[in-house]
Amino acid sequence: MKFASLGSGSEGNALLISATSGMTCTTVMLDCGFSVKETERRLARAGLAASDIGGIVITHEHSDHVSGAFKFARRHRVPVWLSHGTFQAVQADCKDVDIRFCRDGDALAIGDLELTPYTVPHDAREPVQYVAQDGQSRLGVLTDAGHLTSHLVNALAGCHALVLECNHDSQLLATSVYPPSLKRRIGGAYGHLSNDSSTLILQAIDKTRLRRVVGAHLSQQNNTPELAAAAIALGLAGADAEISVAGQSDGFGWIEME
Repeated sequence: MKFASLGSGSEGNALLISATSGMTCTTVMLDCGFSVKETERRLARAGLAASDIGGIVITHEHSDHVSGAFKFARRHRVPVWLSHGTFQAVQADCKDVDIRFCRDGDALAIGDLELTPYTVPHDAREPVQYVAQDGQSRLGVLTDAGHLTSHLVNALAGCHALVLECNHDSQLLATSVYPPSLKRRIGGAYGHLSNDSSTLILQAIDKTRLRRVVGAHLSQQNNTPELAAAAIALGLAGADAEISVAGQSDGFGWIEME
Protein backbone atom coordinates (compact mmCIF):
# COMPACT_ATOMS: atom_id res chain seq x y z
CA MET A 1 0.00 0.00 0.00
CA LYS A 2 1.14 3.55 -0.68
CA PHE A 3 -0.31 7.04 -0.37
CA ALA A 4 0.28 10.53 -1.76
CA SER A 5 -1.31 13.97 -1.52
CA LEU A 6 -2.36 16.18 -4.43
CA GLY A 7 -2.49 19.12 -2.02
CA SER A 8 -3.42 19.79 1.59
CA GLY A 9 -4.82 22.99 3.07
CA SER A 10 -7.74 25.41 3.05
CA GLU A 11 -7.46 25.92 -0.74
CA GLY A 12 -8.04 22.26 -1.59
CA ASN A 13 -7.45 18.70 -0.40
CA ALA A 14 -7.08 15.32 -2.09
CA LEU A 15 -5.28 12.23 -0.81
CA LEU A 16 -4.50 9.18 -2.95
CA ILE A 17 -4.40 5.69 -1.42
CA SER A 18 -3.29 2.77 -3.57
CA ALA A 19 -2.92 -0.97 -3.03
CA THR A 20 -1.75 -3.78 -5.29
CA SER A 21 -2.61 -7.46 -5.04
CA GLY A 22 -1.28 -9.80 -7.70
CA MET A 23 -2.29 -8.38 -11.08
CA THR A 24 -4.77 -5.84 -9.71
CA CYS A 25 -4.29 -2.31 -8.42
CA THR A 26 -6.83 -0.12 -6.64
CA THR A 27 -6.45 3.63 -6.16
CA VAL A 28 -9.01 5.74 -4.32
CA MET A 29 -9.08 9.49 -3.87
CA LEU A 30 -9.96 10.71 -0.41
CA ASP A 31 -11.72 14.05 -1.02
CA CYS A 32 -11.39 16.17 -4.16
CA GLY A 33 -11.21 19.87 -3.39
CA PHE A 34 -9.73 21.02 -6.70
CA SER A 35 -11.33 21.72 -10.07
CA VAL A 36 -11.50 18.81 -12.51
CA LYS A 37 -8.74 20.29 -14.67
CA GLU A 38 -6.49 20.93 -11.68
CA THR A 39 -7.18 17.46 -10.25
CA GLU A 40 -6.23 15.88 -13.56
CA ARG A 41 -3.05 17.97 -13.68
CA ARG A 42 -2.06 16.94 -10.17
CA LEU A 43 -2.88 13.30 -10.86
CA ALA A 44 -0.53 13.40 -13.84
CA ARG A 45 2.16 14.78 -11.56
CA ALA A 46 1.64 11.69 -9.40
CA GLY A 47 1.92 9.44 -12.45
CA LEU A 48 -1.79 8.70 -12.74
CA ALA A 49 -4.65 9.35 -15.13
CA ALA A 50 -8.27 9.96 -14.16
CA SER A 51 -9.07 6.44 -15.36
CA ASP A 52 -6.82 5.05 -12.61
CA ILE A 53 -9.17 6.29 -9.87
CA GLY A 54 -11.48 3.52 -8.70
CA GLY A 55 -13.50 5.60 -6.26
CA ILE A 56 -13.78 8.90 -4.42
CA VAL A 57 -14.36 8.79 -0.67
CA ILE A 58 -15.62 12.00 0.94
CA THR A 59 -15.03 13.17 4.50
CA HIS A 60 -17.49 16.10 4.61
CA GLU A 61 -19.13 18.77 2.50
CA HIS A 62 -16.82 21.79 2.89
CA SER A 63 -15.69 23.15 -0.46
CA ASP A 64 -11.97 22.56 0.08
CA HIS A 65 -12.83 18.84 0.20
CA VAL A 66 -15.60 18.43 -2.38
CA SER A 67 -15.52 21.33 -4.86
CA GLY A 68 -14.40 19.10 -7.74
CA ALA A 69 -15.55 15.72 -6.49
CA PHE A 70 -18.90 15.33 -8.21
CA LYS A 71 -17.89 16.94 -11.50
CA PHE A 72 -14.86 14.64 -11.63
CA ALA A 73 -16.98 11.61 -10.71
CA ARG A 74 -19.59 12.44 -13.32
CA ARG A 75 -17.05 13.06 -16.10
CA HIS A 76 -15.01 9.94 -15.40
CA ARG A 77 -17.81 7.66 -14.12
CA VAL A 78 -16.25 7.15 -10.71
CA PRO A 79 -18.40 6.06 -7.73
CA VAL A 80 -18.50 8.32 -4.68
CA TRP A 81 -18.86 7.20 -1.05
CA LEU A 82 -20.12 9.64 1.59
CA SER A 83 -22.21 9.76 4.75
CA HIS A 84 -25.96 10.38 4.65
CA GLY A 85 -25.49 13.72 6.38
CA THR A 86 -22.89 14.84 3.85
CA PHE A 87 -25.20 13.77 1.03
CA GLN A 88 -27.98 15.96 2.43
CA ALA A 89 -25.63 18.93 2.21
CA VAL A 90 -24.42 18.27 -1.36
CA GLN A 91 -27.26 16.37 -3.04
CA ALA A 92 -27.93 19.20 -5.51
CA ASP A 93 -24.50 18.49 -7.04
CA CYS A 94 -24.95 14.72 -7.25
CA LYS A 95 -27.09 14.33 -10.36
CA ASP A 96 -25.91 11.44 -12.55
CA VAL A 97 -23.22 10.47 -10.02
CA ASP A 98 -22.96 6.91 -8.68
CA ILE A 99 -23.52 7.70 -4.98
CA ARG A 100 -22.89 5.10 -2.29
CA PHE A 101 -23.30 5.56 1.44
CA CYS A 102 -21.09 4.88 4.42
CA ARG A 103 -21.36 5.32 8.15
CA ASP A 104 -19.22 5.17 11.25
CA GLY A 105 -17.61 1.79 11.80
CA ASP A 106 -18.87 0.03 8.66
CA ALA A 107 -15.93 -0.93 6.46
CA LEU A 108 -16.04 -0.24 2.72
CA ALA A 109 -14.47 -2.79 0.38
CA ILE A 110 -13.10 -1.02 -2.70
CA GLY A 111 -11.01 -3.38 -4.80
CA ASP A 112 -7.83 -4.23 -2.91
CA LEU A 113 -8.56 -1.67 -0.18
CA GLU A 114 -10.76 -1.59 2.89
CA LEU A 115 -11.67 1.82 4.32
CA THR A 116 -13.40 2.23 7.66
CA PRO A 117 -15.05 5.59 8.40
CA TYR A 118 -15.14 7.01 11.91
CA THR A 119 -16.97 10.10 13.14
CA VAL A 120 -15.08 13.23 14.19
CA PRO A 121 -16.08 16.53 15.84
CA HIS A 122 -16.28 19.15 13.08
CA ASP A 123 -18.80 21.79 12.01
CA ALA A 124 -20.32 19.76 9.18
CA ARG A 125 -23.46 17.64 8.75
CA GLU A 126 -22.01 14.16 9.38
CA PRO A 127 -18.22 14.36 9.08
CA VAL A 128 -16.12 11.22 9.01
CA GLN A 129 -12.45 10.40 8.59
CA TYR A 130 -11.01 7.07 7.49
CA VAL A 131 -8.61 4.26 8.25
CA ALA A 132 -7.42 2.38 5.15
CA GLN A 133 -5.85 -1.05 5.02
CA ASP A 134 -4.92 -3.75 2.52
CA GLY A 135 -4.55 -6.71 4.89
CA GLN A 136 -0.95 -5.88 5.73
CA SER A 137 -0.63 -2.12 6.25
CA ARG A 138 -2.88 0.32 8.05
CA LEU A 139 -3.10 4.06 7.25
CA GLY A 140 -4.98 6.49 9.48
CA VAL A 141 -6.25 9.86 8.24
CA LEU A 142 -7.39 12.62 10.58
CA THR A 143 -8.04 16.17 9.46
CA ASP A 144 -10.90 18.60 10.05
CA ALA A 145 -11.57 17.78 13.68
CA GLY A 146 -11.92 20.20 16.56
CA HIS A 147 -10.62 18.18 19.46
CA LEU A 148 -9.45 14.81 20.72
CA THR A 149 -12.10 12.16 21.41
CA SER A 150 -11.72 8.63 22.72
CA HIS A 151 -13.50 7.41 19.58
CA LEU A 152 -10.89 8.79 17.19
CA VAL A 153 -8.06 7.63 19.46
CA ASN A 154 -9.44 4.09 19.29
CA ALA A 155 -9.97 4.29 15.53
CA LEU A 156 -6.32 5.25 14.92
CA ALA A 157 -4.80 2.60 17.17
CA GLY A 158 -2.13 0.43 15.61
CA CYS A 159 -1.65 2.36 12.36
CA HIS A 160 1.61 2.04 10.44
CA ALA A 161 1.27 5.56 9.03
CA LEU A 162 -0.82 8.59 9.92
CA VAL A 163 -1.85 11.73 8.05
CA LEU A 164 -2.62 14.13 10.90
CA GLU A 165 -4.00 17.66 10.83
CA CYS A 166 -1.75 20.31 12.32
CA ASN A 167 -3.85 23.25 11.24
CA HIS A 168 -2.67 26.10 13.40
CA ASP A 169 -0.43 27.31 16.16
CA SER A 170 -2.71 28.69 18.87
CA GLN A 171 -0.59 31.78 19.51
CA LEU A 172 -0.28 32.62 15.81
CA LEU A 173 -4.04 32.24 15.41
CA ALA A 174 -4.73 34.45 18.43
CA THR A 175 -2.57 37.28 17.04
CA SER A 176 -3.55 36.87 13.37
CA VAL A 177 -5.57 39.34 11.30
CA TYR A 178 -8.50 36.92 11.14
CA PRO A 179 -11.79 38.33 12.50
CA PRO A 180 -12.74 37.13 15.99
CA SER A 181 -15.60 34.98 14.68
CA LEU A 182 -13.26 33.05 12.38
CA LYS A 183 -10.71 32.62 15.16
CA ARG A 184 -13.41 31.18 17.38
CA ARG A 185 -14.56 28.79 14.67
CA ILE A 186 -11.07 27.51 13.81
CA GLY A 187 -9.97 27.18 17.42
CA GLY A 188 -13.28 25.85 18.71
CA ALA A 189 -14.34 22.35 19.65
CA TYR A 190 -15.74 21.76 16.14
CA GLY A 191 -13.06 23.56 14.17
CA HIS A 192 -9.55 22.40 13.34
CA LEU A 193 -6.77 20.71 15.27
CA SER A 194 -4.06 22.95 16.68
CA ASN A 195 -0.47 21.79 16.94
CA ASP A 196 -1.02 21.22 20.66
CA SER A 197 -4.10 19.07 20.00
CA SER A 198 -2.19 17.00 17.47
CA THR A 199 0.54 16.44 20.05
CA LEU A 200 -2.05 15.19 22.53
CA ILE A 201 -3.58 12.82 19.98
CA LEU A 202 -0.21 11.33 19.16
CA GLN A 203 0.52 10.89 22.85
CA ALA A 204 -2.82 9.11 23.33
CA ILE A 205 -2.90 6.64 20.44
CA ASP A 206 -1.30 3.22 20.27
CA LYS A 207 1.97 3.92 18.38
CA THR A 208 3.37 0.38 18.55
CA ARG A 209 3.47 0.02 14.76
CA LEU A 210 3.65 3.69 13.77
CA ARG A 211 6.48 4.39 11.33
CA ARG A 212 5.44 7.59 9.53
CA VAL A 213 3.48 10.72 10.44
CA VAL A 214 2.61 13.42 7.91
CA GLY A 215 1.40 16.77 9.19
CA ALA A 216 -1.50 17.99 7.05
CA HIS A 217 -4.02 20.79 6.45
CA LEU A 218 -1.63 23.49 7.70
CA SER A 219 -2.88 27.06 7.73
CA GLN A 220 -0.64 29.17 5.52
CA GLN A 221 -1.26 32.16 7.80
CA ASN A 222 -1.33 30.59 11.26
CA ASN A 223 1.25 27.81 11.18
CA THR A 224 4.62 26.82 9.78
CA PRO A 225 5.99 23.42 8.72
CA GLU A 226 8.66 23.76 11.42
CA LEU A 227 6.12 24.29 14.20
CA ALA A 228 3.96 21.42 12.95
CA ALA A 229 6.93 19.05 12.76
CA ALA A 230 7.99 20.01 16.28
CA ALA A 231 4.48 19.30 17.59
CA ILE A 232 4.52 15.88 15.92
CA ALA A 233 7.94 15.09 17.36
CA LEU A 234 6.73 16.01 20.83
CA GLY A 235 3.72 13.74 20.44
CA LEU A 236 5.83 10.84 19.24
CA ALA A 237 7.98 11.12 22.38
CA GLY A 238 10.90 9.27 20.86
CA ALA A 239 8.90 6.72 18.89
CA ASP A 240 10.77 5.56 15.79
CA ALA A 241 8.68 7.29 13.12
CA GLU A 242 9.60 9.53 10.20
CA ILE A 243 8.05 13.01 10.17
CA SER A 244 7.08 15.07 7.12
CA VAL A 245 4.63 17.88 6.35
CA ALA A 246 2.19 18.18 3.43
CA GLY A 247 2.01 21.37 1.37
CA GLN A 248 -0.88 23.16 -0.28
CA SER A 249 0.66 23.49 -3.73
CA ASP A 250 2.48 20.18 -3.98
CA GLY A 251 1.01 17.90 -1.29
CA PHE A 252 3.59 15.13 -1.03
CA GLY A 253 4.82 12.36 -3.29
CA TRP A 254 4.14 8.67 -2.94
CA ILE A 255 5.02 7.13 0.41
CA GLU A 256 5.36 3.37 0.44
CA MET A 257 3.98 1.57 3.48
CA GLU A 258 6.33 -0.85 5.15
